Amino acid sequence: MNMYQYVSEVFDDNPYWFIEHCNQINEQQRIRDILDKKEYLSGKHAITMRENEKFNGKEFEVRRICLQYAKTILNFQTSYLLKNPVTLSGSEKVVEEYKRVYNKGKLNRIDHTLLDKMVKYGTSYEYLYFSPTKEIKSKLINPEESHPVYNHYNEMIAFVQHYTVDVIDYYIVYTEDTVQRYDNNGGEIRLVEQYANISGLPIPYRNQNELSDLFGRSDLEDIISILDSLEDLISKATDGFYKYITGIPIVIGQQLKGEALPQHATGGGIQLDDGGDFKFANNDFDHEAFETLYKQLMQSLLDISNTPAVSMNKTDISNLSEVSIQMLFSLADIKSSLNAKYLEEGFEQRFDCIRQMLEYKGITFDDEEYNSLSVVFVPSTPKNEKEIIENIDKLRGMGAISLESVLEQIPYIHDKVQEMRRLEDEQPTTTVVNESNAQNLSVGE
Repeated sequence: MNMYQYVSEVFDDNPYWFIEHCNQINEQQRIRDILDKKEYLSGKHAITMRENEKFNGKEFEVRRICLQYAKTILNFQTSYLLKNPVTLSGSEKVVEEYKRVYNKGKLNRIDHTLLDKMVKYGTSYEYLYFSPTKEIKSKLINPEESHPVYNHYNEMIAFVQHYTVDVIDYYIVYTEDTVQRYDNNGGEIRLVEQYANISGLPIPYRNQNELSDLFGRSDLEDIISILDSLEDLISKATDGFYKYITGIPIVIGQQLKGEALPQHATGGGIQLDDGGDFKFANNDFDHEAFETLYKQLMQSLLDISNTPAVSMNKTDISNLSEVSIQMLFSLADIKSSLNAKYLEEGFEQRFDCIRQMLEYKGITFDDEEYNSLSVVFVPSTPKNEKEIIENIDKLRGMGAISLESVLEQIPYIHDKVQEMRRLEDEQPTTTVVNESNAQNLSVGE
């Protein structure tokens, strides 16, 4: 079922069907959920809605301590996988052209933002287009503005981007053939611009969602309840410490001088009759129970989010071997491998779009060359780089690894193609220098 059949059946051939699509209840609920996530990340937590309390007949301003651990955890997941740019591997001709596209379009930066949006909101979208200089560029579409259209077979057949600026609604409708821009400036909806669509529909990047095959699930869903409990525990414990630790003064017996207890007894004294006593009665602050609850919640937060405790300064380390470091980051490696898989699914569509757009520029590849193209992720796991280089050197000496594979594994090199080209440029110079040294040696003899 294509878009025109879908619009005919679902929207009764309404020419402005995209407005009705964006106003559907399920679309509005999804967008509201994304906006709630954005507000949470900006600091609007449940603890900020905590009401004031009454104490000693007066209103007491309670503590509202916000812990922005969510930002730290999600930023760690993104940076752990993409701190080092992805490396393209495959046929030299294909890799060289795609590397040029990546450099011109700054796609490595786009990759970082795509993953950031995906882990925060579950789904992110990218649209490729030609710039005025005929360079391939990438445009990110905000998740809260995205309204993909799927048919009954879960195939994307259209895409609508909707946003509002100064009380004016703007709609960008993407189809397989065209890109149309609408707005209601002046009170009525109107078609403003229309372009030919060369790259196809926007590319979705989504993580796993047990309840939907069309939209991902935010990683915030797993940790918000734990963070709310942490903030509630710390805020109430702080209030309890200040409210109840002061104590109530108690006098037993008769005071010998004065009619009442002095209001400022610090540094002074009171006189009591024989057998009298004076003391403060206060509640005990159970710091051990607080510490146990806090540690348990924090450990649960790290476990569920697959965040190494050492990355959050929750563990002391010293003199660890390579194997021990890998074990500490095993959960982070599992999470990064899943994120890499989700990105690869989107990259496959991106590569197809780039291939199609390069054909318009007269650059073509055969299927064998194109199918060799792949992407290599280099997570930022702490490693013993000296040991890695020594192992690679041994393998190279045994003839068990190619120079191209060596360049892919060395931690200091992120652009294999450029490094291969540099080595080729240096080879003639190195040969001339060696021949010159040999001649000088023979003359000296």
